Amino acid sequence: MRIAIASDIHGNKHAFEAVIAAAETAEADELWCLGDLVGYGGDPDASVALAIEHCAVCLAGNHDLAVVDVLSLEDFSRGAALAAQWTKDTIRPETREFLLSLSPEGGAEGVGLYHASPRDPIWEYVLSGLTAELCLDATDYRVSFIGHSHVALSFQRNEGEPATGSTRREGDELDISAGEWLINPGSTGQPRDGDPRAAWLMLDTERRTAHWRRAQYDIAGAQASIRAANLPDSLAERLQYGQ
Repeated sequence: MRIAIASDIHGNKHAFEAVIAAAETAEADELWCLGDLVGYGGDPDASVALAIEHCAVCLAGNHDLAVVDVLSLEDFSRGAALAAQWTKDTIRPETREFLLSLSPEGGAEGVGLYHASPRDPIWEYVLSGLTAELCLDATDYRVSFIGHSHVALSFQRNEGEPATGSTRREGDELDISAGEWLINPGSTGQPRDGDPRAAWLMLDTERRTAHWRRAQYDIAGAQASIRAANLPDSLAERLQYGQ
């Protein structure tokens, strides 16, 4: 199978639509989302509706869990909490119902799926070799996909060696047929790796490859949605810088 993997949509329907279109053009068989459909962005209902329509697998992220009162907003930064509160006050009942049905971890096609990490599927950022080492010890899956950090990257551990990692750019393709892996496609709706384009990844289960991709999208439209909701302007500004 060819599976498009997205993560961290954050209410950015413009970016999500672009990735869905790119995945269809690339002839992906399925689309998976690693969570955080909402939060920060101005189009939570539309983003969730896209997931319901297009995603074969969808996880819950920490922002998703916050807007349905599973997590406390006290655990979030000021900007994130303001956006989550607005989202909670705004979303339709069917959006809330769908978010409540999601889990922050799962598995499909023989790979592990976690919003944040195998050790802590809700909160842990995997950004170092040491953290990756501990997370690889915590899962029985040889290959796992993670989100949450908004950075496209991968960590690999070969037998008898420590885990090593690298950030990933558009066009990078890895052979994941051997070794243990933690792989982050990057963020679709709010990249933080200096590339403002929507990030996603193509997993080919037959060739056993992971291929990082980016999609151009209407950043100005996403910014306008944030400003129309009277959310902090910093949430709109950061989109154009990929930060």
